[in-house]
Amino acid sequence: MSKSLSKRPSKATNKSTPKRTPPAQQLPDEEPTIAKPMTRVVAIIYDGMLILALLFLVGAVLTVVGTLLTMETGSQSSQAQSLPTWYQNAIMTPSFVLTLVGFYGIFWRRGGQTLGMQTWRLKTVNNSGHLLTWGQSFKRILAACLMPLLFGIIGSLVGGSRALLLTSAFLGLIFNYMFCLFNRRGLAVQDMLSNTITLKMPKVAHEGLWSGFKNRKKNL
Repeated sequence: MSKSLSKRPSKATNKSTPKRTPPAQQLPDEEPTIAKPMTRVVAIIYDGMLILALLFLVGAVLTVVGTLLTMETGSQSSQAQSLPTWYQNAIMTPSFVLTLVGFYGIFWRRGGQTLGMQTWRLKTVNNSGHLLTWGQSFKRILAACLMPLLFGIIGSLVGGSRALLLTSAFLGLIFNYMFCLFNRRGLAVQDMLSNTITLKMPKVAHEGLWSGFKNRKKNL
């Protein structure tokens, strides 16, 4: 009788002990890979809509401020002329550039992903695998604008119309990513010039945008 009682607690203990499940392992084919050009272009289109909205907001605010500063007192809105060239070149253009740099710089420094990049699981890092600094972000943006600028200059010299200039600049942007097809590693023009890379992250290793923000704050 005593032997049977002594065995019962051991059975209960065995039942109450939870079984440990082995952690999920990442499969060999579930590793970050260099992002394909088409995926990157789609992500840019996503971000482009948000960037255009930001630029429109900044432009509207600066237009109102510039009109109040440059318009003579007592003039009516119908009499207001276009903003002076000095105001457009010294105030508005740098503000648009800072808006673009700030948009990408904040997201790249915090989590390596913009909103469009998060949708397609893309992440931009430097060659060491770390998040970009402000200097690296600015360098990458300048590198991405180089070919559109060159194509735009060629278009303006050939035709001179604004439509041709914009079309040529757009072709320069496409050229940045078409270059991936001819590069041995699949890098874009801005990747090579700025020593950065955009990766396609696997689902198991993908970190959400807000998680990236929180983890970045913890590490600071």
